[in-house]
Amino acid sequence: MTTVEARPGPTRGIRPKVVARTGLQAGLAVNAAIVAYFFVQAGFASNALIVLGRLTGLYAALLMAFQLFLMARLPWLDRRIGMDRLAGWHRWNGFLLLWLLLGHAVFIVFGYARPTGRDPVDQTVELAKTVDGVLRAVVALLLILVVGAVSARFARRRLAYETWHFIHLYTYLAVALAFTHQVAAGTTFTSSDLATAYWYTLWGSALGAVAAGRVLLPLWRNRRHKLVVTAVVPESDNVVSIHLTGRDLDRLPARAGQFFLWRFLTRDRWWQANPYSLSAAPDGRTLRLTAKAAGAGSAALRHVKPGTRVFAEGPYGAFTTLHRTRPDTVLIAGGVGVTPIRALLEELPGHTVVLYRVGSDKDAVLHQELHELALARSAELHVITGPIAPDPLAPHALAGLVPDIADRDVYVCGPPGMTTAVLRSLSELGVPKPQIHFERFSLAG
Repeated sequence: MTTVEARPGPTRGIRPKVVARTGLQAGLAVNAAIVAYFFVQAGFASNALIVLGRLTGLYAALLMAFQLFLMARLPWLDRRIGMDRLAGWHRWNGFLLLWLLLGHAVFIVFGYARPTGRDPVDQTVELAKTVDGVLRAVVALLLILVVGAVSARFARRRLAYETWHFIHLYTYLAVALAFTHQVAAGTTFTSSDLATAYWYTLWGSALGAVAAGRVLLPLWRNRRHKLVVTAVVPESDNVVSIHLTGRDLDRLPARAGQFFLWRFLTRDRWWQANPYSLSAAPDGRTLRLTAKAAGAGSAALRHVKPGTRVFAEGPYGAFTTLHRTRPDTVLIAGGVGVTPIRALLEELPGHTVVLYRVGSDKDAVLHQELHELALARSAELHVITGPIAPDPLAPHALAGLVPDIADRDVYVCGPPGMTTAVLRSLSELGVPKPQIHFERFSLAG
């Protein structure tokens, strides 16, 4: 099977991931300096608590705009960093944002309460009644506290993805309320025409990035490509492959190793968007996903009918050959994590070794395809079965299967526990970090 674009060689010079990460960090640092300049330019209040309140509020506004950029699903960033890492940065940035907002509220309330002798509750009520925009800020803070609470790990594990996502959408309302509060009550915002232009540009760019990446681009691509299901093929009792076609798929910038958020437009499924990796390299004519029944949504896939229209968001992910650094490769898969690995095997040049970890032979999804593809590409395929202990992917075991592993790129995709263990083994074997490629496919798998 051929791919649409020529396969790139190993990365030379500065890695794409480093370029993107450095660009984000530099952009944030430059904007932090600009915010500090406008803060000083606006002048200081006589009360130190109010000064701290204004400063924490400004940097909270900056981080809120940065939050929007991180999860705008901009293709250039996503292909170089990966949605999993962007989501991780979004999470930690969100907790820092929450603490800054709390600090802003506490410093401002206590700063204004000090000369009047009011208690904090009375002072908050007084500010909400007399200062335009404060009530909106209180509502925004409460919304962000709720979103932060449901995003904590102990809560996130107990919520269905659709429930968590619906609650998370209130962040956009909080952003709108926070911005109008800044316009109405922010002294730095109105301290000069230049400061006002800066803040409008920052917020406009952030919201524009979200609109472009999460709304306009998916709508445009789906209108152009008009994806439709052509076949539903059971691979085993609990695994199914969905084949799709559409228009101008040679112009869809999808790569082996990436995933989409798939929405099957039937009466009972149109509102569910499920992330699944491509299980075959895009050939410009068809796409294929393969999913294991891990819940009600994925279990229902085998009942999708040919002819069903599909709305797909993506492609997403940095788990591609763009990040290769060496001519030869090791692909390590676990369970249904083999789907992007199988697609990568189709696209990778050079000598490739595939290590596929499953509980038993019957759990080896797409085994026959892997076997045939390995033969066609002169690759080595090792299906590793058996109990967890002793670990068949421990350092000595990996070194025995691939003696030159430290001189290869290594792609890892599987359950979180297996991925963590393999990454630890690779570190002990001295495989350089730039040669190790993985994404946490807790959603995409």
